[in-house]
Amino acid sequence: MYKNYLFDLYGTLIDINTDEWNDELWERMALLYSLSGAAYTAEELHKAYDLLVADEKKRVPKEKYSTVPEPLLENVFMRLYTDKGVECTRETADYTGRMFRALTIRFIRLYDGVKELFQAIRDHGGNIYLLSNAQRMFTEPEIRMLGIYDEFDYVMISSDEGCAKPDRKFYECMLNRFHLDPKETIMIGNDYITDIKGSYEAGLDSLYLDTDISPEIKGELLAKYKIMSGSLFDAIEALFPSEKPEKKKQH
Repeated sequence: MYKNYLFDLYGTLIDINTDEWNDELWERMALLYSLSGAAYTAEELHKAYDLLVADEKKRVPKEKYSTVPEPLLENVFMRLYTDKGVECTRETADYTGRMFRALTIRFIRLYDGVKELFQAIRDHGGNIYLLSNAQRMFTEPEIRMLGIYDEFDYVMISSDEGCAKPDRKFYECMLNRFHLDPKETIMIGNDYITDIKGSYEAGLDSLYLDTDISPEIKGELLAKYKIMSGSLFDAIEALFPSEKPEKKKQH
C-alpha cells in the first residue's frame, strides 16, 4: 500500500485532443495580435512563435533541469507583442495564451473512473499529487473546469519548475518539497518514457495506463503495474485488490 500517488494528467486523467498546426488557428491568432497593434500574418506569427519557444528553452537556468528544460509560454505570448513594439502586461499575455489554448482544443473530458480512483485512494489514507508536463496558464483553468483541482494535495506543473518529465529533477522537486519517501510513492501515467521510465530512474514504483493517446511502446516497460486496458477501474482493482468499484459513466 502506498501513501503518495503522483498522477500524470493528459492521457491519464484527462482525455484531450488539440491541434496547434491548423491554418485557421494561426490566422485567428494573427488577427488577435494585429487588432492589438502587433501586426502579423498567420505564417509570420507561427514562425515567430516557434522561434521564441526555442529561445525561451535556452533561457531556462541550467540549475533548474538536468535534461529537459521547460519554458514559460506566457513569456512567448508576451514577447510576440513586445517584439512588435506593443506593450503587454502579464494579464494580457495570460489572456492571449488562454485564447490560443481554447482555439486548439477539439475536445476535453475526464476519463471514466477518475473520481472513483481518487475516492479509493482517500479511503485508504493516501495523498494525491499532480505532476504534469504542462503550462499552468492552460492546465489550471482546465482542471478547475473539470472539477478536480481541489482533489489534489498539490499541483506541480513543469512550467513553474523549469523542468519536465522524464527529467529526474522534476520528480525530485515533488519528493523533496513534501519529504515524500520514494518507497511509499507511486507514479501513475500513460507514457512509458516520461511517466514510467522517468519515475523508475527517480526510484519510484509506477502504474502504466495504456490509453488512446499513449505513445507506442518501443522499449522496456518498467512499470510495476501494467493496465493495458487503460481503464481506471482496472487500476483501482490493481492497487486495491479488495476493491470492486461500481463502474459509472461520467458526463
